[in-house]
Order: sequence, then structure tokens, then C-alpha cells
Amino acid sequence: METKEIILELRNKAGLSQDELAEKVFVTRQAVSRWENGETIPNTETLKLLSKLFDVSINTLLGSPRELICQCCGMPLKDDAILGKDADGSPNEDYCKWCYADGTYTYSDMDDLINVCVGHMVSENFTEEQARQYMKQLLPKLDYWKRYEELSDGGQFEEFKQQLIREINELSIAGMPKVEKLNALVGQYVNLEYPLPNGAKVKFLDDKTTYLGNQLESEIVEGLCFGILANMDFIMICSYEADGKNPELLVYKKR
Repeated sequence: METKEIILELRNKAGLSQDELAEKVFVTRQAVSRWENGETIPNTETLKLLSKLFDVSINTLLGSPRELICQCCGMPLKDDAILGKDADGSPNEDYCKWCYADGTYTYSDMDDLINVCVGHMVSENFTEEQARQYMKQLLPKLDYWKRYEELSDGGQFEEFKQQLIREINELSIAGMPKVEKLNALVGQYVNLEYPLPNGAKVKFLDDKTTYLGNQLESEIVEGLCFGILANMDFIMICSYEADGKNPELLVYKKR
């Protein structure tokens, strides 16, 4: 689709009139009309505002002229839903939400990232060694790793993760192995429904938010797993069986 069609579709989907959209991005209704008629396209600053408002990339607004890949892990960014977010909530079309969340880069060690990626890449036609060699060749070519000294936070985020790990291990959950690592996990993939006494079910996470967490197998009960999730505000630990069945919330602790 062309930009004019994309803006019209996004505006209608959001239930906004041309006047209401104009007010939100600080232009006139006539400007919105010209965009939707294909007479003009928004300037760079307005595209940024539209990107944040509609939660899509600028690339999408312009008709997807570029093939985007995450500049940290190399994942194709074919869906705006997996884009990372800047600190102000704007989509960042350079990174996926696993590598970049709320303006923070979640990986500071290339080997750690490779280990995470390899587990998702292994298939009948792609061995673990092939996947590992592919990532070792790919990552140094990506912008984040080429500019690591410039873009990294000097280890602050890693220190935060280590502090979380210490706090989690101090909870001493029976049967749960010691936590060694926390990875970036997106809410929609780990947002389990927990049963309430009245029969209702409740979720505690935001599907669109990136958390830190891990899954560990119980040292006592075969087939039981512990799910660990945390961020700046809380630590949550649950247990569940295969495929997330029969989840039980064990700890929800505010930090």
C-alpha cells in the first residue's frame, strides 16, 4: 500500500476523524486530507509522531520500502508488533523487542545472545553447530555490535540483572534451582492465566512489555517447571506443568 492508504487505514482503525488526527500530531485537517489524497506525505518529525501514535514503524508508514532486521540479533522485523521501543514508547525499527526495550539494550555479551538464538534456530535442516557458526559470522556485522562501545551503557543494565538474580535466589523457593541468567522475554509469550478461588482467571503481565526471566526445571518434582519474571518494579515466580498447564503463582514481590 501507499502512504496515503496506510494513514487512512490506521486513522479509521483508531476511530479518529481527520480533525482529531490533526490535533494529535499538531497539523491542520487540510494537511491530513492532503496526505490521504496522496498530494503530500508527512515530514520527518510528523512521521515520528504518527509512528508513536499508531505504534507502527516509519518504514510501515512509507509503504515498507526497506527490509528491516534487528541490528542486535539479526531477526527479520516483518511485523511491527516485535519492534523494540524507545524510552518514550515510540517504535524503534532498528531492533526487536527482545534486544531493546524501553530505550535499554538487553544484551551486553555476544556469546549470551548466540546461546539464546541458537536454541530457537535448530531444526531438521539446521544443526546447532551450523546455527552457532552462522550467528558468529552475522552478529559482528550488525550495527549494535559494531558500535557497542558507543551504544552500550557501560555495564549498568548487566549490574541490574545481577542484582535481580541475587534477590530472586534469596527467596529460596523449595525445589527451584539457583538462577544463573535472566533473558529478555516478551509478555505475550509468558503471560499465563492463573485461576482464582471463584473460578475466574487472571493475567498479571502486559502482553506488549518486555521482561527479564527464565524457566527452570524443578529439582524435586519431575515435569514441573518454575517461571521467573522480573523488572524494575516486581519479581514474580510461578510453577507450571508442560506447555504452561496448571500454573500456580508462588511469589509476587514488589521491589
